[in-house]
Amino acid sequence: MKKSFLYTSLLLLAISSGCKKYLEKTPDMRTELDSPEKVAELLTSAYPRATYFTFAEAMSDNAEDKGVASSDLVNAAPWFWRDMEFRDLDSPDFYWQGTYKAIAAANHALEAIAQHPGEDAYKPYKGEALLARAYGHFMLVTFFSKAYNKGTAASDPGIPYVTQPEKVVVGKYERKTVAYVYEQIEKDILEGLPLISNAAYKGAPKYHFTVAAANAFATRFYLFKKDYAKVLEHANKAFPGGNILPFLREVNSVAYRSQEPLVKEAEYTKATTKANLLLAEANSVWGRSYFSYRYGPGFKFVQKYLWGDNVTRVSRSDRRGIFGFMLYGREETIRTPKFREHFVKTDVNATFGDPYVMAPLLTAEEVLFNRAEANIELGNYDAALKDLNDYASTRIISNDSNDPNYYPQLFTITEQKIRDFYGTFDLKAGLISSLLDFKRVEFFFEGMRWFDILRHNLPVVHTTFDGRNSYVLGPNDPRRVIQIPQEAQSAGLELNPR
Repeated sequence: MKKSFLYTSLLLLAISSGCKKYLEKTPDMRTELDSPEKVAELLTSAYPRATYFTFAEAMSDNAEDKGVASSDLVNAAPWFWRDMEFRDLDSPDFYWQGTYKAIAAANHALEAIAQHPGEDAYKPYKGEALLARAYGHFMLVTFFSKAYNKGTAASDPGIPYVTQPEKVVVGKYERKTVAYVYEQIEKDILEGLPLISNAAYKGAPKYHFTVAAANAFATRFYLFKKDYAKVLEHANKAFPGGNILPFLREVNSVAYRSQEPLVKEAEYTKATTKANLLLAEANSVWGRSYFSYRYGPGFKFVQKYLWGDNVTRVSRSDRRGIFGFMLYGREETIRTPKFREHFVKTDVNATFGDPYVMAPLLTAEEVLFNRAEANIELGNYDAALKDLNDYASTRIISNDSNDPNYYPQLFTITEQKIRDFYGTFDLKAGLISSLLDFKRVEFFFEGMRWFDILRHNLPVVHTTFDGRNSYVLGPNDPRRVIQIPQEAQSAGLELNPR
């Protein structure tokens, strides 16, 4: 493969907000990072302070054209799968920069830890830094390179895997291949995970790679790699006894459904919510815009996927199971409460500042779905059905408005229901369809559908509000791989094909 080199200062931004500020600091960060506490503090910057929700959701088949008058370019461009040559909040370019900043912070922490070999107090922070570095690179290679394919990964262009902290204004990087990036990610996971200790994070553990979060990330990585035995191993290590059900959000419960919208909004990204395994503070306008953008899940999506038939339906009966998510707003702004903007003023008396959201990066629901898919691929259909029914027991309610409850005797998913609903004798295919449909609903407004589109090579069709035009993203369309940022291109990094 032709080698490409990246000459850029993007990684210098990890410890500071700009080159000037960076150069004003002590060049050798090791002179300052002289205690486990200081390393731990630095690692709060090792998670991307940017989100992929906006562009990933708009690119997916979750996104309909709601027909509102206008839309921000950051929402419209990905819906049309156009290259986005700008660095606005929530753009791919902003996410690239924010993620490499996080990687740089992890590398500075690792360099400081290396000065204290064998000191036990540093071990959990080394584990966290390695997992954070692996997570950042995994997310970048997922968006900016082709999805992992064992047959082509050794030739598909990857992204620079950076393992050293920046010491110069201009660094030299090699893009290499998807296979190489995956090898490095796995190396960091395998080295870092045994070092993780929950005891190191007594204040805010949900904002760090705990044992549960580290294993949850491993399930995502190995699912993309199609190493299904490893997915099961890490899913079962993430929770006591491998029992995920107690950690799922009880969306269909009377207690949850009776909460006010603002309370639901707060609960969804709260650190005390058991389903949240890893949270990150992200600079984003998603909290104010996720329901009002023109291109996104709207009333048609809700009618079909939340209120429409699903695999829990009772045969030959008008009694149906529907999703219990509470919805608010008008047809063009319909939403379920998931995000709240936190506006941070530049100072106490200022009238301007920066918007943030608390982003759920890893959840119990994702781990359950990853385990179920691995079991399906391995032929463990009973185990997969158990996970799908556990999930349904926390989401499905009766369509009878006078009795909106979940009844296992009515709504339990069976092999026969799957065959009937999807019209197939292929149980494996039916199970996968059930799983993907559930995930599609669970993570709407969170961009997670895009990952399944990539892994399963699904086509996407976007149709304009008036129905006159449709746009198709086929399984082999090069636009499925997001173009690398303009700054990196001008610095010499090889472009993705178009």
